[in-house]
Amino acid sequence: MKPLRGQPSFGSLRELTRVVGNDCAVEIDTNSYSVPWRLSGERVVVTVAAGEVRIRHGLHQVAVHKQAEGRRLRIIDSAHLDGVAGRNGAVRRAEIAAAVPGSSPPPSLLRPLAEYEAVIGGSF
Repeated sequence: MKPLRGQPSFGSLRELTRVVGNDCAVEIDTNSYSVPWRLSGERVVVTVAAGEVRIRHGLHQVAVHKQAEGRRLRIIDSAHLDGVAGRNGAVRRAEIAAAVPGSSPPPSLLRPLAEYEAVIGGSF
């Protein structure tokens, strides 16, 4: 067999269908590869060949990653997470966080425990 149009031979090419998870990634062979966050919940086609993982949505290629050599790894392109809340730490903006008072003292009891004891007829 000869490679066609730059495609590797049959034995080294795999094409899979996956659904993008809530973590903006698809799982291939126990490894997780990032996909642009707007595609969460969408069906994508994944091609694994020549040491690369190529991810397509419809006719558009949306991600290309080097195939991971280990197991249970997470390969992330940070550009895929641009626009995700909390990507760079706390979700609150700095000016909102500054307006929130620091630690407030814990609220004290509104009534002494003796009043509750009197209502139930004695101490515990």
